Amino acid sequence: MNHFDIGQPTSVTHPQLLKEGEITPGITSDEYLSRRKKLLELLPERSLAIIASASVKMMTDVVPYPFRQDADYLYITGCQQPGGIAVLSGECGLCMFMPDPNPQEVTWQGPIAGVNAALGTFKADKAFPLHRMDAILPEMIGRASKLFHNVKTALPAYTDMEAFRRAICNDKVKDLSRYTHEIRWIKSPSELNLMRQSASIACQALLQTMSISKTIPDENMLSARFEYECKMRGAQRMAFNPVVGSGANGSVIHYSRNDKKIKAGDLVLMDVGCELHGYLSDLTRTWPPCGSFSSAQEELYDLILRTNKDCVKLCKPGVSIQQIHNYSVEMLRRGLIEIGLLKDDRSISLHYHQLNPTAIGHYLGMDVHDCSTIRNDRPLEQGVVITIEPGVYIPSSFDAPDRYRGIGIRIEDEVLITESGHEVLTGSMPKEIQHINSLLSYGDGSVVDTHDLRTAFS
Repeated sequence: MNHFDIGQPTSVTHPQLLKEGEITPGITSDEYLSRRKKLLELLPERSLAIIASASVKMMTDVVPYPFRQDADYLYITGCQQPGGIAVLSGECGLCMFMPDPNPQEVTWQGPIAGVNAALGTFKADKAFPLHRMDAILPEMIGRASKLFHNVKTALPAYTDMEAFRRAICNDKVKDLSRYTHEIRWIKSPSELNLMRQSASIACQALLQTMSISKTIPDENMLSARFEYECKMRGAQRMAFNPVVGSGANGSVIHYSRNDKKIKAGDLVLMDVGCELHGYLSDLTRTWPPCGSFSSAQEELYDLILRTNKDCVKLCKPGVSIQQIHNYSVEMLRRGLIEIGLLKDDRSISLHYHQLNPTAIGHYLGMDVHDCSTIRNDRPLEQGVVITIEPGVYIPSSFDAPDRYRGIGIRIEDEVLITESGHEVLTGSMPKEIQHINSLLSYGDGSVVDTHDLRTAFS
């Protein structure tokens, strides 16, 4: 094990984060080796897979955006840093081409993982400095019968090679994601442990944020408070820019401006999540920070809550997201007809889509919309994590009674498919109206004990 800083935590430099034998927190070298083996077993014989790390994106000419590693590259290598290209084949195992040392960059950015780290920390079978790739990779490409690469992170460093271009002309090049998503779809016990922790952090952070929301009725402040609470509990970053939509802003699905004061009588919809060591959480709650639910808000909220709970009950092996979605559409349509928001049978489908254009959920893991090549009509299996997130989004311009206009409500939970049913990873978050009211009346603007919060609404 390298005792020096390699640009990311190791069990030697950060024993508080990693146990001995782990490449990244919670994931051992044996698990990384198993992932590589599974991928090779899925790929056609004599295949070569090229997986580039994510590129650094620049905010200005000298200021980069915070770096986040590509999920496939991280899943296979454990390397959290930019600049590397991994190559996997049955013939050579994992071969990593690592960034060339640059003393000036080390002075400004700090140490980065090189060839020694690839062999010692990441357990690569072979490793070379990146400048040698031109001399080594073309021959490997030429010997392969099929070539797969990570299309989203493709780099000219290898795509401009004559050998790669020749492989494209011979129709030998395919997208690797079909295979990486297959092995990432079902989470291992180690991955599920990290996802439970990520969900727990997000739930505790949102509990604290909700409890003080009446004292800081401002979208941006609620967003900042959630991020603060997550990072104080160990999260590295947000899973996505928090959605904090108050009033009519809640009817905008991916609203992200978060720049409005919350008015009395308005609901606020917070769709949030955090990332813990590569694994994400994602949940949504809707509540009235500056008052209580109006009768119209409560009527709609009750419909969304019943849909959420009924759809969660459907989650089990053998059922697909698409089947759960179809059930949710029928349930929401009936409810919206009963309320009177849908009236004309000839245009129900059109108007329903205006009020809810979203799917009931998606896969979740290392990406927010995880394993996107896996179809939603595929039967769920034990170890898959999905979201269940029914909602109603009524624009201010929608032809409806005034009391319903400008209301956005979503209730989103994370659900793990188990052997015989499911486990709600965000089950500690209140969603019953009486529990939300108890939580709001309990908070006084100060940080409170999470156990006390749960007791207050249990």
